[in-house]
Amino acid sequence: MLFNSFHFLFFFLLVTTFYFILPHNKRWLLLLLSSCYFYMAFVPIYICILGFTIVVDYFAGILIENSNGKRRKLFLVCSLVANIGILCVFKYYNFINENLSYLLHGFGRSNPIPYLSILLPIGLSFHTFQAMSYTIEVYRGNQKTERHFGIYALYVMFYPQLVAGPIERPQNLLHQFREHHHFDSDRVFEGLKIMIWGLFKKLVIADRLGVYVNNAYNYVPEQDGMTLLLATVFFSFQVYCDFSGYSDIAIGAAKVMGFDLMANFRRPVLAKSTGEFWKRWHISLSTWFKDYLYFPMGGNRVSIPRWYINLMVVFLISGLWHGANWTYVIWGGINGFYLVFAIMTQKTRDRFNNFVGISKHPKLFLFSQILITFCLITFSRIFFRSRTIGDAFLIIKKILSFNGSPFNGGTSILIYCFFAVFFLLAVELKKEFYRGSFTLSHHPNFWIRNSYYSLLIILIMLLGVFDGGQFIYFQF
Repeated sequence: MLFNSFHFLFFFLLVTTFYFILPHNKRWLLLLLSSCYFYMAFVPIYICILGFTIVVDYFAGILIENSNGKRRKLFLVCSLVANIGILCVFKYYNFINENLSYLLHGFGRSNPIPYLSILLPIGLSFHTFQAMSYTIEVYRGNQKTERHFGIYALYVMFYPQLVAGPIERPQNLLHQFREHHHFDSDRVFEGLKIMIWGLFKKLVIADRLGVYVNNAYNYVPEQDGMTLLLATVFFSFQVYCDFSGYSDIAIGAAKVMGFDLMANFRRPVLAKSTGEFWKRWHISLSTWFKDYLYFPMGGNRVSIPRWYINLMVVFLISGLWHGANWTYVIWGGINGFYLVFAIMTQKTRDRFNNFVGISKHPKLFLFSQILITFCLITFSRIFFRSRTIGDAFLIIKKILSFNGSPFNGGTSILIYCFFAVFFLLAVELKKEFYRGSFTLSHHPNFWIRNSYYSLLIILIMLLGVFDGGQFIYFQF
C-alpha cells in the first residue's frame, strides 16, 4: 500500500479512528492486523517471510537472555544467519550467480547453478535490519527480551515504518506499544502537518522532477551532456524529497497515534562536508552501520590504515545494502573514498583556506562548503541512478563534453523543476538558518497559524502527481 494513494488515506483514517476508540489492551492487536493488511497489499505471500524471521528472532531473543557464555553467541549467530540468509536468497542470489557465471565463462566453463525467478519483497532490507537490531541489543544486554509475541511482531511490522524506515531500535520503539496514548489534538495536528509536508515533497517535487530525470536516464545514448547534467542535479533533489517524504509521512502517521519515531533526515542538501552529509542523510541506517559494523570492527580506535579500511568496508557494504548491482557498490566506494580523502587532507585544506583567506569570509566559506559537498554527492549518484556501469561512464563522458541544451527535455517541465527546487531550498534554508524568524507557528489565529499547510494542500491538489508512483527506496 503506497502512502501516496487514496487507498492509504482511507486505511489511515480508519485505523487511527479505531485506535483511539478501542481500549488500550486491544490496540496492539489492531495495529498488528492493520500492519499485516498494509504489507499484504503489495504481494500477500511475502508475509510468510516476515512471519519466519519474526518467529526465529522472537525465540532467539528468549534463548539469548536465558543462556550464558558461548551459547548466547550461538543463538545470536543463528538469528543473524537466518536474517542475512533471507536477504541473500531474495536479494543477492541471482546477483552472485550472475557474477559466478561471468567468472566461469572466463575459464571456458558454464555455470550449472540455476537462476531463481523471484521478486524482491518490499522493504526487505529495512525490516530485516530492524529485526537484527533487536537480537543484537538483547545479546549486548541493552534490551530486555520481549515475551509478548504480538508486541514483538508489531515492533517488526509497525506499518508506518515497515517498508522504508526509519529503521528503529528496540529501546526506542518497543516500550511505546505498552504506553497508553490519549487523543491529543495538538499532537494530531502536528503529526498531520508532518505528513502534509512529506506528501508535498513526494507528489509535487519528487515525482515532477522524476519526469525529467527518467526521460534522461532511461535513454542515455540519445541525450546530450547538458540534459544529463541537469537530470543528475535534479535526481539529487528527487531522491531526497522522495525518501525524506516517505520518512515524514511515516513519522507523522505514527505521531498522530502518539508514537515517536526517530528523525531520518536533517536537511542533508545543506551539509558542509561529506562526513556531515552522512550524519544528516538516512540517519537510521547510518547509525545502524556505525553501531553494529563500524564500532565492532574497531571504528577509529585502531591504526590509521585500519581506520581507513574500516570506513571503506562500511561504505562498500552500505552500497551493496542498497541493491544487488555493481553500480551501488561503486557508489558506496566513491562515498567511502570521499570520507577517507577528507580525513587525509584535512590539515592541507585548512592551510589552503587560510592562505587564500576564504575562512575570513564566513558566509562565502559556508556557501562554498555546501556547494562542493552537494557536487560531490551528486556526482556519486550518477552510479546510484544508472542502470549499468556502462551507462554511468557514458553519462559522465557526455556531461564533461558540455554540449547540447537542457531545454531538449521541454521548456515547461524545466521551468517547473526549477520552481520546485527553489521552493524546497527556500524552506530548507529557512529551517536551517532562520528558524526563529518569519514564523506563523505561534500566531493566535488557527487559520493564519496553519496557512502555510493550507497552501501546501492546495498545491498538492493542483500540482501533485497522482499516478501511484512507487517510492524509490521501496526497491531496497
